Amino acid sequence: MRETPLFIDGPAGQLEALYLDFPDARGIALICHPNPVQGGTMLNKVVSTLQRSARDAGLITLRFNYRGTGASAGEHDVGAGEVDDAEAAAKWLRSKHPELPITLFGFSFGGFVAATLAGRLEAQGEALAQLFMIAPAVMRISSYDDLPLRCPIILVQPEDDEVVEPAAVHQWSAALPRAHELLKVAECGHFFHGKLTDLKDLVLPHLTQ
Repeated sequence: MRETPLFIDGPAGQLEALYLDFPDARGIALICHPNPVQGGTMLNKVVSTLQRSARDAGLITLRFNYRGTGASAGEHDVGAGEVDDAEAAAKWLRSKHPELPITLFGFSFGGFVAATLAGRLEAQGEALAQLFMIAPAVMRISSYDDLPLRCPIILVQPEDDEVVEPAAVHQWSAALPRAHELLKVAECGHFFHGKLTDLKDLVLPHLTQ
């Protein structure tokens, strides 16, 4: 199964995206990429691994480039603007599949985007299946109130992360006032070099429960 390149109307102009649809899917998944200022795009290999994991679990997938990234219009906002972009992508995906539960994934900066989007969508009445935050930029999340209250949250944190301080994620997790899972990946850096199979092996069972 190959993803289809397309463009989605976003708040700052068109958003470049890759969409995988297939019959008899059991859900839909939106995947948010790392910080574009540091070279993050929807083609990042961790994002690609998450897309394949979701696909193999029977989920229709959508990944996209934030404003000012790749062929997406606009300029980087590195904050609320990217969450607005993700919301536009989620609503496009929801309009295509109104009956299917939605799972959100975010890697690094995308972890902040996905988490903030999850809180926003839940406040709008959306029942989310799961939220996966991979090596998430938790320092960007200003308040636990921005997070969803009901959907399952799974944190995956590399123990040798050179970009997001593991201790910061551990502390954030310990203070998070709601049930969630924290999965630690030993001897693993931020970009999961040599550990992408391990990442998939961690994520896939949670998607197929």
